[in-house]
Amino acid sequence: MKISTPQKHVALLLIIVVIPGFVTAQYLSHLSATKDDAVYTTYAAPMERSDYQTDRAWSLMWYHEPENIEFFAQRGERFGMAFMLGDDFRSSLERFYSEPVITVSYPDLVKFHFYPYRNIRVDVFFDVYSSTLAFAKYTLTNEGNRPINLKAFPYIRFQHKIDDPVYSDSAFFFKSEIVRDGWMREHDIPYGGSYSSVFLTFPACPDAGTCEALPKLKEQVSTKSSFAPNHQTHVFYQECTWQIQPGESRLLTLITGTDGKSGNQEELKSTCRQLITIDQEQLVTKDEMLFADIPDIRFDNEAWNAVYWNSFNLMRQCMMPAEGKCSYNYYVFSREPKWGWGYGGQVFHESLTMTAYALMDGESAMNSQRVFMERQLPSGYINYRTGPYLDEQIPYNGQLTSSAPWYNYENWEVYKITKDKTFLRQAYRSGKRFYNYFTANRDSDGDGLCEWGAHAELESVRDARVAVWDNVGWPANFEGPDINAMLVMEAKSLAGMARELHYEKEAGEWLEDAGKRSALINRYLWDSIQGFYFNVNKNDETFTYQQEDDLKIKEIIGFLPLWAGVADSLQAATLVAAMTDPGQFGRKYGIPSLSAEDDYYNPIGYWNGPVWVQWQYLVFRGLLDYGYTGEARALAEKVLNNMTFHLKNDHVFWEFYSADDPEAGWNKTYIWAGIAARMLYDLNNIP
Repeated sequence: MKISTPQKHVALLLIIVVIPGFVTAQYLSHLSATKDDAVYTTYAAPMERSDYQTDRAWSLMWYHEPENIEFFAQRGERFGMAFMLGDDFRSSLERFYSEPVITVSYPDLVKFHFYPYRNIRVDVFFDVYSSTLAFAKYTLTNEGNRPINLKAFPYIRFQHKIDDPVYSDSAFFFKSEIVRDGWMREHDIPYGGSYSSVFLTFPACPDAGTCEALPKLKEQVSTKSSFAPNHQTHVFYQECTWQIQPGESRLLTLITGTDGKSGNQEELKSTCRQLITIDQEQLVTKDEMLFADIPDIRFDNEAWNAVYWNSFNLMRQCMMPAEGKCSYNYYVFSREPKWGWGYGGQVFHESLTMTAYALMDGESAMNSQRVFMERQLPSGYINYRTGPYLDEQIPYNGQLTSSAPWYNYENWEVYKITKDKTFLRQAYRSGKRFYNYFTANRDSDGDGLCEWGAHAELESVRDARVAVWDNVGWPANFEGPDINAMLVMEAKSLAGMARELHYEKEAGEWLEDAGKRSALINRYLWDSIQGFYFNVNKNDETFTYQQEDDLKIKEIIGFLPLWAGVADSLQAATLVAAMTDPGQFGRKYGIPSLSAEDDYYNPIGYWNGPVWVQWQYLVFRGLLDYGYTGEARALAEKVLNNMTFHLKNDHVFWEFYSADDPEAGWNKTYIWAGIAARMLYDLNNIP
């Protein structure tokens, strides 16, 4: 369902048919996760109620002691609740009697409980209902044997000044401004602008004010937080006072929403109030049904189970409905936080994640790939990046920049899960055209080996801090093991499609093409002295560009011929030796993108050392295919150990991870980390 304005969220009735026993065993519905457990705690609206232009997702702060338990959007506000029992005011985790325990967590919702005081239990159900609406239901229960007089302070706070807030009938109204970053402005992405927002409670709290009127709230909310360390935090609160008898509970619902620029306060408040009657258990049941098709694999290592199931939370959360130029659902790199580069649309290297996501929702994974098909040019060219409001082609040196050729590989892997022949026929037609375009335009000397073209750094995926690009020359000057191994796998994937469609002659031709390219890779790119695949100077097929052998730089691309099935058994053994050598690639947390023996190596740099999970999967898959099962397991364990550390420490997935230390960088909640689920799935299916 396409949703373009928040007003379309008014009809909030959920009709769900529950099949007895169908969803009762869901892993994510039976958690008991503390801050030291591996659980992903960022939340966004379900795909069917998401809207690109107004989207706001939320993270849960629940694990850092100086902080409060809050729901926050990086570029917006935070909201939560503080408490007072007698004169004892508490809002920060370090003062609570018992810290939160999460019991249910899905892409759009979370359930947890905590104790601000002994015998006072607080159960919270939080749901991002749509791109413009979110609510948190707090149930406060007196588990003691005496009546208590408890004050609750639901509050909302901002890291920027709020002009002329209005308080009316238990609701605060604000004007909010979401500013597009430079990349969004440059590409004319229709996101951001001025919005009317509301924060309300139900039942209505009789009193309200700002933190100036409640010094303790100001002290604990403003000064002990990382939210706005260099700015004054503006806090608005309401106050409810209850006498709660032993065994009795009180329910208070906090709702926040935006109106999509209409400015009608009463209409916005009315829409928000309809959330009050929603059955939260129906929302959970709907998520359980969504997750029901995921292969229910379990490991003795509980952290691996957590990575597996939470990876699907991440991937599903990044999916957006058909909108703008996209006739099908598509993904963004991240919903929270949002930044221009990650909010433009799809790229082939992020789409490697579809080989894992298809295990959850095959139709959605196929539709994501169809976004590429419908925007493909008659020439066969496919954009560098494709989104609802973006066709990013990046002209450079008379060519259009595409993305690294993983397109047919992705489509073939998705088909092997879905077995959808209609998709296969569509993918094969599109894939042939793309392959023919790419090979015709990326082999400037016609020798059968390709080089990166157009804006070659972007097209190569490895777009910054690459040892060869930075220290030797521009990638269009080299024929490399990365692009050519990818093209071998593209041809093999097309052969698999053709055979499945009973195009036997074409299947043979694709395999012949793959074989010829494999032979050229082994003839020219393999160095028998160092036992590794390197880039070569496209002008003379040597390892020299400016200085003798200056292209003999060991990068992770040298292992891609394993994934593509190019190496013979002796070459594979030599590569595995380098891969497991601690001085080269056998690092503590996986295979770095550059050998540790290189002076340019930085384990937390960018493409000069860190571990990129999707590339780890490709190498892992190559190890399995060559029979190196033990080495594949060891590699998976290394990668998963660092991912697990961060799911336990900061409760997010990251763009990349350090090869040597429990660190991660640059961007969090990044979709392609979800391919860890496919690694675990493959591990579980080793004979």
